[in-house]
This record gives sequence, C-alpha cells and structure tokens, in this order.
Amino acid sequence: MQMQDAEAADGSPWNNSSGCEEDRRPPQKEGKKSNVLPLWGNERTMNLNPLILTNIQSSHYFKVNLYELKTYHEVIDEIYYKVSHLEPWEKGSRKTAGQTGMCGGRFMQVRGVGAGGIVSTAYCLLYKLFTLRLTRKQLNGLINHPDSPYIRALGFMYIRYTQPPADLFSWYSDYLDDEEELDVKAGGGQTMKMGDILKQFLTKLEWFSTLFPRIPVPIQKDLELRLAERFPQQTVNARNAKPPITLNSSHGKYGNSVGGVGGRKDNGNMTTTRNQQQQQQQQQQQQPRHIPDSEAQWGEAERTSHWRARSDEDRKDKHRERDRERERQRERDREKARERERERDRHCRRSSSRDRSRRQRDYRSRSRDRLHRDRSRDRHRDRDRHRDRRGSPYDYAAELARERERQRRE
Repeated sequence: MQMQDAEAADGSPWNNSSGCEEDRRPPQKEGKKSNVLPLWGNERTMNLNPLILTNIQSSHYFKVNLYELKTYHEVIDEIYYKVSHLEPWEKGSRKTAGQTGMCGGRFMQVRGVGAGGIVSTAYCLLYKLFTLRLTRKQLNGLINHPDSPYIRALGFMYIRYTQPPADLFSWYSDYLDDEEELDVKAGGGQTMKMGDILKQFLTKLEWFSTLFPRIPVPIQKDLELRLAERFPQQTVNARNAKPPITLNSSHGKYGNSVGGVGGRKDNGNMTTTRNQQQQQQQQQQQQPRHIPDSEAQWGEAERTSHWRARSDEDRKDKHRERDRERERQRERDREKARERERERDRHCRRSSSRDRSRRQRDYRSRSRDRLHRDRSRDRHRDRDRHRDRRGSPYDYAAELARERERQRRE
C-alpha cells in the first residue's frame, strides 16, 4: 500500500487505470511524451459526420447526463451500464422510409448519413471520451478491459476515428483473432466477433449509416497486403466468390449463345425472348451491379451513393412537388374559409344594422302615436270641460253676478 502511494506521488497515471491486469502492473519507465496520444484529422470534431456530431452536442443525454461525468472511470461505468450496440442511431428513430443507401432525405447534402434521428448512447460516450483527451495508457485500458466487450469496442472505434491511418494495424494486429462476440446492431440481431469487427474497420469505409475517416490509398493497399498475409484462406475464399450474373450487352454474356429469338439451351428449355432480354438489360442498367468484396475498388461506395443520390433526388422532387401542391390546396381552402367567415361577419353586421334601424323606426312611431293620443285626449278633455261649464247652473249665476257688477259700476 505504501509502495502504491509512493508511485502515485511520483506522478504515475495510476488513477487513470481501467481496472484490468495490465493496468495494475507498475508503469514502465518511458519518455514523458510516450503517454500522449496524437490526434489525426480534425481535432475539434473527432472526424465524425457533421450531422452525427450536431445531434450529439444537442442531445439532452450528452449535455446533461454526460456533463456530470468528469473522470475516466465514471465514463467507463456509464459504458458498462448503458451501451448495448455500436450503431450511430437508435432503432426506429430515423425516418428513412422510401430512401436507400447512404444518401437521401432532408440531410442528403451531408456525406454518409441518410437522415437524422436520436443519436445512440454509444456515439455520445465515444465523443465524451474524445473530450477527455485519453492518454495512451487509458486507451490501452479500454481495449483490454475485461468487464464488457462494448468498452473494448468503443476503444477500438476511438482508435479508428482519431489515430493516424499508418498506426491502425499496429493497434489492431494483436486483436484480429479475438473471438469475443458482441451484438453491434440496434435492437439486436447481428452478432460479430471482435476480430471480424477490426478487419471491417481496416478494410471497409462504411459502418452502418455513417462513414469512417478515409485511409490514404497507399496505406490502404499496405493494410490489405498485411491482412492477406495474415489470413490467406479468407483472401482465397473472397477471390473465389462467384460474381453475380449480369445481362448487360457490354459484357457479352448470353449475347450470342442463345441461338436467336426462340432458341433453346442444351437442356431443352425455352430461353427468354429478345424483348424480355431487353427489359432485363434496361433494368440492369437502371440498377447498380452488386460488387463482391473481391472486386471492390476504393471509392466504389461513394460512386454507388452518387447513383442513389440521383434517383433519390428525382423521387424527392416528385414528393416536394406533391407536397407543394397539397400546401397550395390547403391555402386555397383556408382562404375560402376566411372569405366565408368575412361574409358571415358582414351579413351579421348588416342584420344588426337593419334591426337597429327597425327598432328606431318603431320607437319613433310609438312616440308619435303616444303624442297624438295625448293631444287628442287633451282636446277631448278641454271640449268636455267647456261643455260642462256652459251647461252648468253655477256658471250661469256667476255670469249673472258679473253682469250686475259691471252695470253698477257704469
């Protein structure tokens, strides 16, 4: 225990070990720079696809959950509990219906990704490891970790993304025969051995729906030669793989062996007619020929993706035109609904105005009738009062008294 404390006090990276037997060995006396890993390519993006990197940096899991992890050991524990596959996207999160290949969808301009989705936990933790700037000892601890094959796989993937292409074989050579198995597909269903995964890292550019950083052609040829020397039987099997039959006229296969229209093969069966052959040739010209691994050339995936991009672009143009026509029809329907609403409002305002005018006319008419009735009643009252005064005996006596008074004064 005292010896361990002394080593830690001397500045050895003991606390960065992964817990495996190799990390428990006393550190060898190496140069100070030997533990520093070089970074190849873009030191800011880790050479990740821009869409994947954007989804990682904007995901809640990376910004909140992984932000709280500060040490190398905490990230390893998170990998142990959370990673269950090695795809860049979670299952069912990418809307790729009607799209094929590596291109298509709204994000077609981004090389190597068809469409965005929910970025996987594996790639979030891979980028988290990149932010920690792993040392050589820590990376060796990852690829030799005994607890989980996914911890080792993320270590190998970290090497593929960040290390110089010339150093890839030296990193992978001791593990090309590794028999440990793990499921690399989101949702399960594709179990691979660790050695086969590393061979694919060295020879294939594609990894599910994304692309690894490109390896220069001379280095790629050197890697293929080393793998052929290391695994000659697999190379022979790949070369002996039977290529698919094509009906392109440029290859000349079945060109003149049919014996004309309506000819027969040696077994006596009727061959296809010329029209059927032409239709098959047209279909073959419209679709790219499958290229086996033995005939694959560097950049073949990109050329195939260009063809798919053109066909997907035509399909997307049709979809966009149909969506625009639907949107225009919806806008026309909304305008008609707004016009009906405005007409209803105008009708309501006119109706209310007519009702108001009618009420005012009725009020004035009632006022005139009331005034007429009041005047008529007053006239009748005055007439009755005059009649009563004229026929009353009291009025006659008063009039007689007034007349006598007038005569007396005279």
